[in-house]
Amino acid sequence: MKINLEDFRIDAGESVDIETLPTRIKPYYSDEKAYLAALHEGREQMGEAQKRLYASANHAVLILFQAMDAAGKDSAIKHVMSGIDPQGCQVHSFKAPSSEELRHDFLWRTTVRLPERGRIGIFNRSYYEEVLVTRIHPEFLAKQGVPEAEIRSKSLWKGRFRSIVDSEAHLHRNGTRIVKIFLHISKEEQRKRLLARIDKPEKNWKFSFDDIEDRKQWNRYMKAYEECLEGTASDIAPWYAVPADDKRNARLIISRIVVEALQGLKMGYPVMDKEKRKDLLAIRKLLED
Repeated sequence: MKINLEDFRIDAGESVDIETLPTRIKPYYSDEKAYLAALHEGREQMGEAQKRLYASANHAVLILFQAMDAAGKDSAIKHVMSGIDPQGCQVHSFKAPSSEELRHDFLWRTTVRLPERGRIGIFNRSYYEEVLVTRIHPEFLAKQGVPEAEIRSKSLWKGRFRSIVDSEAHLHRNGTRIVKIFLHISKEEQRKRLLARIDKPEKNWKFSFDDIEDRKQWNRYMKAYEECLEGTASDIAPWYAVPADDKRNARLIISRIVVEALQGLKMGYPVMDKEKRKDLLAIRKLLED
């Protein structure tokens, strides 16, 4: 089944009503065998595109995952990106900022983790935490040294949206392509997954009481996500709101998003000039002899 990414893309200037964004849709697979085959095909395409990216070294690709807790960010990275050569990929997970990171502007700690040309960077959470989590927990802003009057100002968030959009435009101009994925999970599905973390001993380590506290703020988070998606979708870096209640379906959609982003770069392997090719042929003759 063909996946039409326009069904999930949020473009610049598009209004977002998060309650109308689906968390579950008709699956793109008929059974487990079909799912595994489709996932394998995506991995193969991704692996081939990554080789070209690495060889040409003209671009970098940054993939951002944002979501509520238990939406499947970790498993999506594990299952979808397993076809990528680890030498050409860097994964960073951003938790609470360190004391050093707090002494810099809010984009600093992610900026120093950006992928270099020829590589894929994956951010499990990102600088978007600074317009989501900090919006629900203003005490985090105080730790960043943001003045009290600015914390209470509504213009703070619009200013941060503008900083993010400008930063992404700068990266794009300099060869980094940004893929932004919001895994949209329902409150009921999150409840089931949090219960599974308690009921299954092998998942206990994943459980955090902070998840429960954030769950109490569900409606506020949805409003923050809504404004974030609206305020930061751009022509060069749209958002993709991926229905996440069905993990397998979400992985297939994510795979297609990443593959199309890589293939859209129209990369090729470097072609040697005549002199270098002549040298190679001379070396080949020596090896044959």
